[in-house]
Amino acid sequence: MNKVYTMKTLFFIFLHILSVAAIAQNNIVIHVDGQATDISGQTHTMLAPSSASFDVPFDIINNTGSSAQWRITRKQISIPTGWTDALCWGHSSDPFGGTCYSSGQMNSNPWTSPGTQTVLFTINDGEYGKMKISIDPEDNTFGQAHYRYYITSNGQNKLDSVDLVVDYLASIKPTNKEEISITVSPNPSTDYVNIQFTGVEQMQLKMVDALGNVITRELLTANRKINVSDLNSGIYFLIFEAPGSKSITRKLVVRH
Repeated sequence: MNKVYTMKTLFFIFLHILSVAAIAQNNIVIHVDGQATDISGQTHTMLAPSSASFDVPFDIINNTGSSAQWRITRKQISIPTGWTDALCWGHSSDPFGGTCYSSGQMNSNPWTSPGTQTVLFTINDGEYGKMKISIDPEDNTFGQAHYRYYITSNGQNKLDSVDLVVDYLASIKPTNKEEISITVSPNPSTDYVNIQFTGVEQMQLKMVDALGNVITRELLTANRKINVSDLNSGIYFLIFEAPGSKSITRKLVVRH
């Protein structure tokens, strides 16, 4: 009897491992827009550029082998008092960015995007949806906000997720644009470009091409050397955002 019981136990453990593996290998890929790293099931941490509302876009890629009509469930895990958030969700080809929901519409926790045919859309295998998150910190309410976004098939069956953690730090003093110095050299550039800045401890960098496509996005905490040898010759724009300051744009010419 003991031997039979042991074999049954091992059999059920084996089935459990298979079920967990099936969930973990769902072939849904989640990127921060403009980046290549798959952060499916992981956490994206960032610094709030200021107390003004800002957007965080994600790409939700369907590599499952079949079409899907996904919905998004947002869960506020810990939010400072007064902070609000909104969300847009649509197919990557949608010129309007999909359907957007205001903080007033997302008035439950957790909240799930509607399942009506007027807002559902199909993501075929190899295609992706755009999830644009808008975060609006409360002025002078510093702290850390933690959100989780589930990809669901019916609002209940959770297929994948990504966490967003936003830090809005009181220790970072607002800085006027005129106090920030940014140097981009050499410009034009062939192989690499050096970015040097003073007047602020850290800032967000976004590089876009002449058509507005995001090439890269990262948080700068020190001077940075960026490889541009793989980029096509042309004009690019470096957009810098620092806490308490308006965005600063520098034009970069890549010439091979």
